[in-house]
Amino acid sequence: MTTALVKEPETAGGEPRERDTASASVFALAVFEARQLLLQIPLLVFGLLYLAYVGYGLFGQDEGMDAYPVLHDVDRSTQGGPELFAVALLVCVHRAALLARRRGLEEQFGVLAMSPARRSLAHALSAVPFAVGVALVVDVQFARAALRPGAVGHGSVFELAVAPLTVLLAGAIGVLLARVLPHPAAPLLFLLAIGLVASLLSRGSGTHGVDWLWPAVLQNGGTPVPDELLGRPAGWHALYLLGLTALAVCAAMLVAGGRSRLLKAAAAVALAAAVAGVAGQTAGDSTGLQAERKAEADHPAKFQTCVERAGSRYCAYPDWKGWTVDWAGVVRRVRSEAGGEQATTHLTVRQRIQEITDLTTDATLPTSSTPGTVTVGTQWGGNRVPEFAVGVARVLVAGNEQASVEMCDARPVTTMWLALATDPTPEDTFRHLRIDDSLAGSAAVLTPDGGTMSVSAQQTEVVRELFREPHDTVAARVKSHWQQLTSPHTTTTEAARLLGVRVPKGPDDCREG
Repeated sequence: MTTALVKEPETAGGEPRERDTASASVFALAVFEARQLLLQIPLLVFGLLYLAYVGYGLFGQDEGMDAYPVLHDVDRSTQGGPELFAVALLVCVHRAALLARRRGLEEQFGVLAMSPARRSLAHALSAVPFAVGVALVVDVQFARAALRPGAVGHGSVFELAVAPLTVLLAGAIGVLLARVLPHPAAPLLFLLAIGLVASLLSRGSGTHGVDWLWPAVLQNGGTPVPDELLGRPAGWHALYLLGLTALAVCAAMLVAGGRSRLLKAAAAVALAAAVAGVAGQTAGDSTGLQAERKAEADHPAKFQTCVERAGSRYCAYPDWKGWTVDWAGVVRRVRSEAGGEQATTHLTVRQRIQEITDLTTDATLPTSSTPGTVTVGTQWGGNRVPEFAVGVARVLVAGNEQASVEMCDARPVTTMWLALATDPTPEDTFRHLRIDDSLAGSAAVLTPDGGTMSVSAQQTEVVRELFREPHDTVAARVKSHWQQLTSPHTTTTEAARLLGVRVPKGPDDCREG
């Protein structure tokens, strides 16, 4: 068999035309491969699982604290969802890049005008539509949170870019593995090796730099803090992922035989970007950031905005100032049930945070001893609302938060009544506030500073009896006997008599609470 070589007539500017033709061919092959990837079962399965996970988050959790999102926490929560989808894409792209080898077509492809290096580029580009799709999903997630009335804070473009960049990186690694290790088991071996190395490195004393070598670094689950205190090198991390992706593509093309100066220059730039990203993201928290964190935790008043509402003062970090209306509603409701001077007393509601050492830990704040000051946190909605009501009530009853820690008398009964008297389901809310989710025996009740307030078995029984009585009747008795009910000398038994409910049996052993 003979092969006829046909030489096209040269034209002016022939080289740019050849480049345009080659670029069009690469683009056409990338589109074709992307369509083929859509038919791969692993990609379909994990893609649907990812969409189901996101859909549940968007429409299945509209209540509680999810209704009051902190946007600089929401942005990084988008990063972990597509990780399994990215792994599936890595495997499928690797398989597609090996298709010619598996079917013995490498010799036939060798006579084509498109070089193996450009075919590698096309396979890497086939991941772009999936990265764009993930970017759209991430945008929808963030937009949904940002449009909620209680949303606070500001998102980061770099944090939102991590998920689509992870998908791009997976596609690039799939092509590189196909060129370096042309075996179907290569992705599995690669993932096992990466997992083993990460496990070994994480056992070291300092893992900050190691953690940031992974595509997604969530650091979620902790108490929200002002965004300027996060200290996350999101920009450097995005540069690292982008540089690593470009470097993987360039390496795949070089292994496939690419030798152009442009390719070598692109590889050098990608390597420099990846190294710069690693250097920037592994530096750790600066001394200045640590000092700022300590200052905002120790002296919050210097960094907060305060407003006056209905005779009380509300101080919050700038991003959270919109929540002061909700706080004021709770204070007004609780104070309306109080008697004596406390019914009109001036309170200061101050937002507090703990000095940050770990973004994954819920903060427990030192109990304040400042008279008339109520602590409020950086989360709202759900159980945080009745917790705050308890915080307001204990300050009205005991004078300050510190004085409410050791109350072995009538005051815990009065506190719980004030906090939950106007709650639509006071017994259920009382149960949720107790750490053991019970309505009998002694227990610790959650408070807004992350601590607890002890309620003994006898006090619990009296509180439950109060909730079963007509509200107006109990409210009148609370106000008429306010001085006795807020005195440390009044016992739980005496409080039950004053409030007209059944007296609990047995001694009031507060040490059980």
